[in-house]
Amino acid sequence: MTADHNISVTDLIGNGAELLSVGGVPSPAVDAELLVAHVLELSRGELRARAVTGATVPPVLHTQIRALFARRAAREPLQHITGIAPFRSLELRVGPGVFVPRPETETVVQFAIDALNASATPEPIGVDLGTGSGAIALSMATEVIRSRIYAVELSPEAMPYTAQNFHRYGLTNATLVNADLGEALAELDGTVDVVISNPPYIPAAAIPRDLEVQLHDPALALYGGEDGLDVVRRVSTTARRLLHQGGTLVLEHGEEQASAIAALLTADGWNAVAHHRDLLGRDRATTALL
Repeated sequence: MTADHNISVTDLIGNGAELLSVGGVPSPAVDAELLVAHVLELSRGELRARAVTGATVPPVLHTQIRALFARRAAREPLQHITGIAPFRSLELRVGPGVFVPRPETETVVQFAIDALNASATPEPIGVDLGTGSGAIALSMATEVIRSRIYAVELSPEAMPYTAQNFHRYGLTNATLVNADLGEALAELDGTVDVVISNPPYIPAAAIPRDLEVQLHDPALALYGGEDGLDVVRRVSTTARRLLHQGGTLVLEHGEEQASAIAALLTADGWNAVAHHRDLLGRDRATTALL
């Protein structure tokens, strides 16, 4: 890629996609577009319109864009580079130290939103245990305005991003709590309608298949002990304490953990344990009633 003259938006994206493809990035063309759009401060639609009209990019921006392409080709998460992760209707600030929310979690949180909407309580209460960026909690709070949402996060590395996201949306019905999920919110015992968690569930000896996860997501948000279910056990215990009778538990988990989680929850006394598949047909979530 030359840097001493203007280059067309189309060529810039093409060069970037080629570099990212060599690096093994799963969606090289999309990521190249998003990185160029980020530097040019355009939406992806606006960038494509520029490409169609033959617009060019001045040399002063080439170096900056090339540097971002190189970072992404080295498998640094796209969201770390741009500092933003889209999630449902939200744009969340993320970076090193906080788990980057995934598209599949957008479908998991729907179970919690549905349960809140179905509650006969005038002001249903939802709790997100291990909120990370705040994606789940803020989605519940923005989409079920009559609810009161509490988000629990322990990590000192994640909390600056979480706090920034809560401040950005300024929701009066969402409260962020810096605490251990096993001990948090004792004042709510027996009153909560929905508890949801996307806990760390990767077994300690397992290696995540995506390099972005291996190299950049925080271990605290990934690994759940020898069988991957240590934190799930703690979530089950906390949820039983927090929920009122008939309240709903929503858990995200790995695609091969559904039967183990069903056995765990059944042994803990949960009712109506049900598994739910994601858009790719993989077991992704389990719901249960107290």
